[in-house]
Parts: sequence; C-alpha cells; structure tokens
Amino acid sequence: MRVYVPLTLPGLAEAYRTGELGAGPFAAYAVTPGLREWYVSDDTEELEYAALGRAALASLRLLAEEPEAPRRRVVIAVDVADRAVSADPGRGLDPAPGEVRVAGPVPLAKAASVHVDAADARADVTAAADALPAADGGDDDAQYLVDGAEDHELLWFATQEIANLVGRGD
Repeated sequence: MRVYVPLTLPGLAEAYRTGELGAGPFAAYAVTPGLREWYVSDDTEELEYAALGRAALASLRLLAEEPEAPRRRVVIAVDVADRAVSADPGRGLDPAPGEVRVAGPVPLAKAASVHVDAADARADVTAAADALPAADGGDDDAQYLVDGAEDHELLWFATQEIANLVGRGD
C-alpha cells in the first residue's frame, strides 16, 4: 500500500541519518474508504493526489509545532505492506479522511518519492503555519492563509535527491 508520510525538513534529515521513517506507530495518509467517500472520486490518481494533499496539510501542522524548522512542507511517499497499516484507533470512529497509522519503523529504502515545497512557497507556508490555530478555531481570514499554502504544488524528488534536500549532498 502506498502511504504518504508528513514530515518537516529536520524530520527528513533524521530519516536520512537513521535510514528509516518513524519509530512506530506513526501517522500517514492513504487512499482509504473514508478518503474515497470524502473526495467523491473513483479515479485512482485523483485519490492518491488527495492523500498527498492531506499529508501536506499534516506537514503544515508539524511546521506549526516546530517554529525552528524551515518553512517547507515535506511528504514522503512510501510503499508498505497492507498489514502494517491500520486506522488510527486514537482518533475514534471518525479519523481525518485518509489518516492511517503505520506500525513502523519503515526503511527509507521503501520510499518511492519525496515531495517538498519550492523555495517561493516559503512566505505562504510561513503565514499558513502561523494562522493554523486561528483557522482551526473557525477564523475565515486565517483559513484563507492556510488555503494559500495549498495553492502551491509540492515538487517531486527522487529518493536519490534526499541528501541534497537535507543539505548533505556532495
């Protein structure tokens, strides 16, 4: 099963250093029945893109919690065994659409790709991370800022490019 793991650049650097994602269990996003119902589509590519978008929002939440992290959303697409993935029991009967738990840890070698904001998204991502608590509280102006980050497409990177993304390339 393909899952999308939200990270920050420091989280990506840690995964690169250790060679694995998460000590387990950790949150990820995937095409689940709940995501299918929420997104209302049968197109596999659209559903995968929706799961990636949910992970990008979760990455923004991580950035809101890590003010020292560079303001770029990061998502790793990784293939894991179906048995390693479950609905998040801590979220009750109504988890966020597409949210799953991965038993972890997962070798970074299982990653299919990395998705990261371009440098020109930093201002909007910074504003969105700062506005997230107010948006969660129902502030429409803050939600507009959060939506502004979602207007930026994440760039696709091959896993061989992780070293350069985390500043450890030759």
